[in-house]
Amino acid sequence: MDISRRKKDHVDLTVAGLAGYRKSSGLESVELLHNALPEVNLNEISLEATLLGRAFSYPLLISSMTGGYDRASEYNAVLASFCEDNNLPMGVGSQRAMLEQPALVDSFSIVRKHAPTAFIAGNIGGAQLIGGLSRNQVDILTRSIGADAIIVHLNPLQELLQPEGDVNFRGVLEGIASLAAMSDVPVIVKETGAGISAAVAGRLLDAGVSVIDVAGAGGTSWGRVESLRTETESVFDEWGIPTVDCLLQMRSLRSRSFGLIASGGIRSGLDIVKSCALGADFSASAQPVMKALAENGRDGLERLLARWQADSRIALCLIGCTSFGEAGIRHIRRTTDTI
Repeated sequence: MDISRRKKDHVDLTVAGLAGYRKSSGLESVELLHNALPEVNLNEISLEATLLGRAFSYPLLISSMTGGYDRASEYNAVLASFCEDNNLPMGVGSQRAMLEQPALVDSFSIVRKHAPTAFIAGNIGGAQLIGGLSRNQVDILTRSIGADAIIVHLNPLQELLQPEGDVNFRGVLEGIASLAAMSDVPVIVKETGAGISAAVAGRLLDAGVSVIDVAGAGGTSWGRVESLRTETESVFDEWGIPTVDCLLQMRSLRSRSFGLIASGGIRSGLDIVKSCALGADFSASAQPVMKALAENGRDGLERLLARWQADSRIALCLIGCTSFGEAGIRHIRRTTDTI
């Protein structure tokens, strides 16, 4: 199947909400401890957060979603303008299509035209790094969008279930290390929804990665996406580490200096507060954002952000915190297992 058609199918299936995990991210099993004496003024609560040394209005990365097909330019233009106006970071979809088909560059480069000062991250799959990218390829990835970082996405589950997918993953870590050494911008590594364990995160940090996005199970199941695309049944639709379990595992690495992003089933401003209390510096979301955009355009994005910000501010007040930085594990109780 043509790569542009595949990208369109991915967006259509996720926006329709047909490809979610049945199992949970674990966030509903995490409760914030109510503080009946918060001693906090709601109007003085700050929602600002930092990532890679840059301050943002809210700890939400508009996660890598789309690029490389006809409507991608339209979507990316709106997302970029939205992030520019609201001081939010965003990631573009996989730029593999752009490297393979130079005519698709405009569907990615358009983001910088609409977001001249926003934080924008490029994106390439781990499997495409086997054997290493050339300096010219790295420059194309970053210069085409004026990238502030490069996201490497790991998606072995999706690749193995894709009829046209990659099946060789030997050399991905070496490729990431080579990219980190060559790149002029920081490298972020994310899963695509099956989660990153502490053991894998440690290897990535050793390779020079600056930020880990756990992208745990509980949001979109890319195993299910491929099952739907190919109209086949798979026993791997529920494969993956739930987001909360990923975040709890990362606690063993927090003596090391790196940014930590929570994603995979982030569906509200309350989820973002919970994630920060569990140790994340930032959160990321794709499906709810893309759904709001596809159904209601820019207005849908603005309403979504306003609702999430309002809910985050109330949640912070109810646990007695004036900022995300004050939220911690002491504000959490888990309704199932012991933290």
